[in-house]
Amino acid sequence: MWQAVGPAVAVFAATNIDDLLLLTLYFGRALGERALDRRIVVGQYLGFVAIVVVSLLAASGLRLLPVDAIPYLGLIPLLLGLRAGIDVWRHRGDESVHDDSSAQTPTTGKVAALTFANGGDNIGVYVPVFSSVSAGAVAVYVVVFLVMVALWCLAGRRFAANPVTARALSRWGHVLLPVVLVALGTVILVEGGAFGL
Repeated sequence: MWQAVGPAVAVFAATNIDDLLLLTLYFGRALGERALDRRIVVGQYLGFVAIVVVSLLAASGLRLLPVDAIPYLGLIPLLLGLRAGIDVWRHRGDESVHDDSSAQTPTTGKVAALTFANGGDNIGVYVPVFSSVSAGAVAVYVVVFLVMVALWCLAGRRFAANPVTARALSRWGHVLLPVVLVALGTVILVEGGAFGL
């Protein structure tokens, strides 16, 4: 059972590299405000727990989401990215607006929704893994995943606080976040074959 720890770490890291980038961008937007930091962490956990629950249910034979619907989750980051991009465009000359942009402010709901929407690849990997190991090993995977979410949040916060990264995020984060969200949504839609793409 404990031999599942190494594979669980590897599976988590392989399926969550993109979340690390999003967390870094969000923590960069939070600018060290503890309330926003907490919202990001809670949102990340809520979204990730939803991914794990859907994966566990699918591995046990219950389908909450039809497989064909998963690629359409890409609409969530795409639409949030477009909204944030429009906000950036609308306020392109006003530097003070970038810090307080409501479209880019990390909220628990936004982070949770993006984490879940970005979880199609996670679900695609977790379902066969959970289906092929013992119940004890599944428990180990889930515990390791939850610990890794905390480590991912810490790493994202550290990257955002790094002086070089912080300067870059301060200058370009308001532009980079919409670009990353639109790209992420597009990749999810295209790789999943949504709309016959």
